[in-house]
Amino acid sequence: MPAIVRPGLFLASLLAVFSSLSGCIDSGGIAPQAELADNPELLGGRAIEQAARAAGWPREAWWQAYGDAQLNAWVERALAGSPDLGMAAARLRQAEALAGVAAAALAPQAGLDANLQRKRWPDDNFYGPGPLSRTTSWNNTAAFGLSYDLDLWGRLRSNREQAQSLARVAATEQRAAALELQGSVVRAYIQLARQYAELDIARAELKQREQLLALAEERRRIGLGTELEVAAAEAPLPLAERQLDLAREAIALSRNQLAALAGAGPGAAAQLKRPQLTLHASPRLPSRLPLELLGRRPDVVAQRWQVAAAARGIEVAKADFYPNVDLLGSLGSAATQGGVLDFLRYDKLTYGLGPALSLPIFDGGRLRSQLGAQTAGYDLAVEQYNRTLVQALRGVSDLLIRLHSLHEQEGFVASALASAQRRALLAGEAHERGLTDARAVLEAQSLVFEQQRLQQQVHAGLLAAQAELWVALGGGVLDPGSGPSAAQLQTREVRLHVPGRP
Repeated sequence: MPAIVRPGLFLASLLAVFSSLSGCIDSGGIAPQAELADNPELLGGRAIEQAARAAGWPREAWWQAYGDAQLNAWVERALAGSPDLGMAAARLRQAEALAGVAAAALAPQAGLDANLQRKRWPDDNFYGPGPLSRTTSWNNTAAFGLSYDLDLWGRLRSNREQAQSLARVAATEQRAAALELQGSVVRAYIQLARQYAELDIARAELKQREQLLALAEERRRIGLGTELEVAAAEAPLPLAERQLDLAREAIALSRNQLAALAGAGPGAAAQLKRPQLTLHASPRLPSRLPLELLGRRPDVVAQRWQVAAAARGIEVAKADFYPNVDLLGSLGSAATQGGVLDFLRYDKLTYGLGPALSLPIFDGGRLRSQLGAQTAGYDLAVEQYNRTLVQALRGVSDLLIRLHSLHEQEGFVASALASAQRRALLAGEAHERGLTDARAVLEAQSLVFEQQRLQQQVHAGLLAAQAELWVALGGGVLDPGSGPSAAQLQTREVRLHVPGRP
């Protein structure tokens, strides 16, 4: 009597045989070599990991700290109309769709194919002169197919997780594009404010030159001055007028830049009024706080998701070393004669059901090379993450050093400006008493205007450096619980103002 083989035992035995055969292609000896630079002392705990999981982007509008309603409105307009953000959003939708494709592979697949043909049968050596020769009949088929990949080794699951990680990378790239756009608009707006201040200086300089010329002409008229004094007072006028024109040109160019950032034509920024920027609170950050906030920087989070995607790629490559088992089923019918619907009759029915196995036995080293490439890609992603982290740390440190230096320069420039103004005042009084000529007054006033321009540059530098620091920290430190409290803030006022006459 023949032995009875149970189906479950037979399938297990078959899998064991295929698994042993798969040992012909060995994946041993191929492993990642790079290590993530996740030092808790360096990064303040699991901030990077938490940000990579939750992508907790700051929700505050950090640019509102400058207290300019026009700036707030223009940033919002740029975020709504920027082509760069539109492209980033499209890439995100594309990545999410591809992740959906990878996830769909885990589900059973079903499809229906049907074919209705009116066919004429020939009379030739192949078909023969049978009863169908030179006649026409319906040649119809229909098939319903069902397949399901058991994914015994997790290849499809790893592929899905890899696609999801890449979708998260696209999300971080969209966030990075938005953050960069916000920073660009704020920097351009600060530049516009500085140019308005320089326009005021140029106007004051031109007015002073005109006043000195009028004074020299008056002294010549009453016989106290000479033509040389008039010529000396008249010579700087063209340069002062040129400086005024350059300031107007710079303002127009900055408006065009702001319009382009908002995705609008050049005329859109013509409505912009003079900026009114005031930064009332410049945070004095604790030493560990910026490092913890690096975990929500888009570039750091993006690199972390790249590492996760590369790790899943290794799992996909490893799964290719093992046999793949699919469950296949089909239900169909076929009819070559009779009526158009005869293929739907029961006696025309056909079906099939069973497993399908595929097993790599010899591939000339293809699978090992694929695994080696995925492993090297993981090492590359890890090193890129480590480099991004180091560069982020350096960037924040550089910005803190620059802010400290600009605060120091602010005091030095204020002292130098006060000295220059006092000198200009004394030179003017000496000129009115006839103790000196107009050239001494011009030299003293030129020094005042030079110090005023330097003061505006320092003020604008402070505002811009603070904006860059907020961007470098992933979008500011104004979230409750994520940044310093009000008691930890150094209250000060940094303002771009209209310079007065010396």
